Amino acid sequence: MSYEKVIEVKGLTKKYKDLVAVNNLDLNVYRGDVFGFLGPNGAGKSTTIRMLLTLIEPTAGDIKIFGLPLKKNRIEILSKIGAIVEKPDFYLYLSAYKNLEILGKVSGADTSNKRLMEILELVGLDKRWKSKVKTFSHGMKQRLGIAQALLHNPELIILDEPTTGLDPMGIKEIRDLIIQLSRDQGKTIFLSSHILREVELIANRMIIINKGEKRIEGEVKNLLNTDKLQVTFEVSDIQKSLELIRNSQWLNDVDSEGKNEIIFNVHKDLIHEINKFFVDNGIEVSSVVPVRSLEEYFLNITKENIE
Repeated sequence: MSYEKVIEVKGLTKKYKDLVAVNNLDLNVYRGDVFGFLGPNGAGKSTTIRMLLTLIEPTAGDIKIFGLPLKKNRIEILSKIGAIVEKPDFYLYLSAYKNLEILGKVSGADTSNKRLMEILELVGLDKRWKSKVKTFSHGMKQRLGIAQALLHNPELIILDEPTTGLDPMGIKEIRDLIIQLSRDQGKTIFLSSHILREVELIANRMIIINKGEKRIEGEVKNLLNTDKLQVTFEVSDIQKSLELIRNSQWLNDVDSEGKNEIIFNVHKDLIHEINKFFVDNGIEVSSVVPVRSLEEYFLNITKENIE
């Protein structure tokens, strides 16, 4: 992994009167990252992205992109960024090719036939280049939006909830495209999402924010370490079970207890041993539910369901 910071945010804050949309946010995105920007709807993700793109002014904090202060180097920095914020808009009665040609000329990008067809092939729309955009599915429009963002060959691509409203096939197509852009094109990707599974599959680093504040940040492989799990045992006799646990080797592994359940934080290989311990001591175990620690953490801090 490169240690060159492409995005460096310190103390970023955005207030709207009494509402604090983003609160003292720090984050770092390194060159070559697929960086997952994760949080429930309303967490402050879109507000942060708008500040990164200079669409709104921060109340406080510093933003550096490509090592340069954003406020003083806006034009230079934005010329190296491609972005999709919300739903991309197109001329519906024109072809995919014509839309890219017009948008490319407006932005001063290379609009040669070779370049436009290269981009359309990259996003999987080269066989529909003549088709009017009004005939495209939502997923195809999203891919065309990414094509638009790639017109000027940016170093950094910022995507705000690019799979919202897509069916499973459309989600997979966008996911595969992001992986390709990172692996084959060497792009740095900043991906906003509220779906942990989506980020898990394609990101190497991630951050979770909620109510405008950072909750956790790091490498996905470490945050999603599946060796140690949070495991819920639903038992027939909670009082007897707790008494047995207090006099066992598992006492320090208990995370919490409920009406009919005990939650442990243990290595995955020890689950069957705890189950056997209960059964051997006359406790009926009606269910064993392992959950990765980050998923449980995400649920606890956001109170939202992971899709």
